[in-house]
Amino acid sequence: MTGTTQADAIQTLIDKDAIRDLVLLYSRAIDRQDIALLRDLYTEDATDSHGDSFDGPAPAYCDFIEKSMPYMPYSGHHVCNHLISVTGDTGHGEVYALAFHLIPDLKGTGQQEEDFMAVRYIDQYHRGADGKWRFAKRVVTYDFQLRRPFAGGGILGQGAKDPSYSVCESRVFQRGARG
Repeated sequence: MTGTTQADAIQTLIDKDAIRDLVLLYSRAIDRQDIALLRDLYTEDATDSHGDSFDGPAPAYCDFIEKSMPYMPYSGHHVCNHLISVTGDTGHGEVYALAFHLIPDLKGTGQQEEDFMAVRYIDQYHRGADGKWRFAKRVVTYDFQLRRPFAGGGILGQGAKDPSYSVCESRVFQRGARG
């Protein structure tokens, strides 16, 4: 290990794993409609850019998501590849993800649409004084999007009634928690 001690290499692995958890917690916060958790995942001065949907400070993004939740009975964010680099208390990452949403149709007919996207999150991470990694900047690219009328049914629980809260007893699975 030229220029890197074994302890440095181990710390980098620990940091990368914590950043992967951060990304997974983002998916959980959105999909379980847990705004308290979502707010805890960003630095105080973080920004979030979701294409033409939202571009601005993270607290306003969290407000935007909270207001949209009553209109989105289902969302599923599925993380695929995640490349991370870490230098000290700063990290960068590119996350490939598949996102599926059930949303009101764009024509205002009262019907619902499936919204399926292949996205990439281009992230900057920062470790705070409390030792937790958070998003300092998040930019979403939409590499593919498909919208079509929803003809299905059988939407299972999300939000506070999701069975993961009662079945999984560890703190990381409780509302507003980060393990």
